[in-house]
Amino acid sequence: MRRMVGRAAFMALALVLTLMLTLAGAAAQDRRQNQPGQFDFYVLSLSWSPSFCEASGERGTPPRQQCGARPYSFVVHGLWPQYERGFPEYCQYPSPRLDRNIVSSMLDLMPAPRLIFNEWDKHGTCSGLGARGYFDTIRKVRAQIKIPEAYLEPKEVLTVSPDEVEEAFVAANPGLTRDAIAVTCDRRRLSEVRICLGKEDFQFHACPEIEKRACRRDRLVMPPVRGGNAELSR
Repeated sequence: MRRMVGRAAFMALALVLTLMLTLAGAAAQDRRQNQPGQFDFYVLSLSWSPSFCEASGERGTPPRQQCGARPYSFVVHGLWPQYERGFPEYCQYPSPRLDRNIVSSMLDLMPAPRLIFNEWDKHGTCSGLGARGYFDTIRKVRAQIKIPEAYLEPKEVLTVSPDEVEEAFVAANPGLTRDAIAVTCDRRRLSEVRICLGKEDFQFHACPEIEKRACRRDRLVMPPVRGGNAELSR
């Protein structure tokens, strides 16, 4: 009997702890969860295309359009609405249909139709904008970010640190500070540069939650753009 009482007390305690963790997880998100247009700032995610293509090639699935003959460097992964803690996603289901003409118009910045459709479904529907307005906003904020000259079209493999990449972007973009940018990586390659921007004015915006998920490796490889000495990156 004592053993049964002890087990019941243990199960009750476990249930209480589970509920507390669930509530804590909910609190870590935002009360406005998944309400279109209700968020605090944007993250512009710039993907280093040579890293993406090299990693995709290792998996045997490189997208033909992005990883074909055209030499891409930084491309737009997405423009993501964010809360100060957490983020919304898939705010309309089913999402409004995306016009093929919009997709075609964005291929210079986001060189994969599947990526464009996915970003609209997952993130664009949370912006509170129509499809045309959302993708026009992507083009606008991308145009205001200057890529450091060393990363425009390197023909040889680069070895960098996350700090070096951040400092190069800060130097190239007046007003950008280290608390508004983060670098991500895989096991050895630079993956993305993420820059936080105000919701209305698109000014640089401090985002400590994004920085918490940044790359912590000391050195990273940046494979060259297509047409460079790709063999050196392997």
